Amino acid sequence: MSIQVYIDGKFMPKEDAKISVFDHGFLYGDGVFEGLRIYNGQIFKFHEHLERLYESAHHLLLKIPLTYAEMEAATLEAVRINNIRDAYIRIVVSRGVGDLGLDPIKCDVATVIIIVDGITLFPQELYDKGMDVITAATRQRRHDTVEHRVKSLNYLNNILIKLEAAQAGRLEAIALSTEGYVVEGSGSNIFILDKKGTLITPPVYVGALEGITRNTVIDLALEHGMKVKESLFTRHDLYIAKECFLTGTAAELIPVISVDRRLIGDGKPGEVTKKLIDIYRNYAQNNGTKVL
Repeated sequence: MSIQVYIDGKFMPKEDAKISVFDHGFLYGDGVFEGLRIYNGQIFKFHEHLERLYESAHHLLLKIPLTYAEMEAATLEAVRINNIRDAYIRIVVSRGVGDLGLDPIKCDVATVIIIVDGITLFPQELYDKGMDVITAATRQRRHDTVEHRVKSLNYLNNILIKLEAAQAGRLEAIALSTEGYVVEGSGSNIFILDKKGTLITPPVYVGALEGITRNTVIDLALEHGMKVKESLFTRHDLYIAKECFLTGTAAELIPVISVDRRLIGDGKPGEVTKKLIDIYRNYAQNNGTKVL
């Protein structure tokens, strides 16, 4: 059976799932979204994702036409209808249909879309052997412009960073701030292990998304007796790190073994990284909102 997509209260086969060309999500990238994972029929960090969705919409003065409870119910129904026990959920709320002008006030009702399907960002080989990345020339947007805690549909900057990676023959690139500090990947947060054995991740105020996977990794690392801090660091700190890994809902944790052709540590996934991958996967697979 074809994937069933939820659009504004109705389910339809993905082949028929369409929105208006006058929707401002399409015309201007005006909207918000969330990506969630289903592990063995359980949605991981379900309420954390929904809370961030509504917070992002509130920041943009975007009124979601469903209450929190209605959005929760619609998402659960989307999972049940598609009956996929291990999958990815994408919730999109766009500004809705308006005219060709920029004014969002002319969009009467927001569009709500829920997709449940598979997703694979990186091949398994990279989780086993680690990945090579570059730092991008494209800088991340300044933290005093668009608020980075808002997960908006406007991802052009991230796409340009991803394109740089592809042109360099890599699957991922690391974005720097305009001041030269390490911020994040094109769609992921970043951690390093320094020579003192401390896990470091950039603070949100430098322009990084406050990732839910990122926050989960911080909590799990602390619970297992690891030292963790949020701190600014540069490419030099990245180059001389003992270990490095990226985090994200779809990617989970993936080791980085070189940056700009400089080996990280001994050029293999580090022991702390491998331990955290196991800890995270075990936690994610056993701590979710049961659906199926």
